[in-house]
Amino acid sequence: MINITPYGKDVVLKVFLISVSLAVLGVLIENGIVMILLLTVSVLLWLFTMYFFRDPLRNLPQNYKENQVISPADGKVVVIDEIKNEDDNNFPKGEALKQISIFLSPLNVHVNRIPISGTVDFLKYVKGEYLVAFDHKSSSRNERSEIGIIQKFSGKKILFKQIAGFVARRIVYEIAKGADVKAGEKFGMIKFGSRMDILIDKNSKILVSLNQKVTAGETIIAEL
Repeated sequence: MINITPYGKDVVLKVFLISVSLAVLGVLIENGIVMILLLTVSVLLWLFTMYFFRDPLRNLPQNYKENQVISPADGKVVVIDEIKNEDDNNFPKGEALKQISIFLSPLNVHVNRIPISGTVDFLKYVKGEYLVAFDHKSSSRNERSEIGIIQKFSGKKILFKQIAGFVARRIVYEIAKGADVKAGEKFGMIKFGSRMDILIDKNSKILVSLNQKVTAGETIIAEL
């Protein structure tokens, strides 16, 4: 049985009602071709919705260490770069940072997970544009949430962004500033195609490569 994320149950209910309505309409229509078409659309719409909002069980790797960064999203690594921090966040302005960006296609699991244990010391929502998620400008121009975490024992920081894409129009995050969080915990999702940016200290070690597929809550992407 497919486990459905609570972040998508409102959409699942709406699609269920639409699918049932299409199926009933198809049965009532006497035209055989139209009936088959409506029934097919009804079934495909329902199956895609269930697939998109799936929430599979994930476990941290057995060899996981507290200074390692777990991927917060499923998808493909599209950016590995060193940038200069130009925003107001939990890193000083002007500081050199390493950036890892993950692109989520509509077929990926879209439930997001905490990348490292610590305390949420920065939280910001930005109402922006809806450029395609693989456009690198989307990182600073699109609608997004920005979440910063600091480790209590080391003082090391991380910032990650849920970024809406051209199709994705809703970001969900159930997290609060000051909250203690653990690596691998679920905290939200981005609905439909989207992107996740992770910013870490420039001296951190990147453990993934471009075009590599990563899994939220399981793939180790860096060491602080």
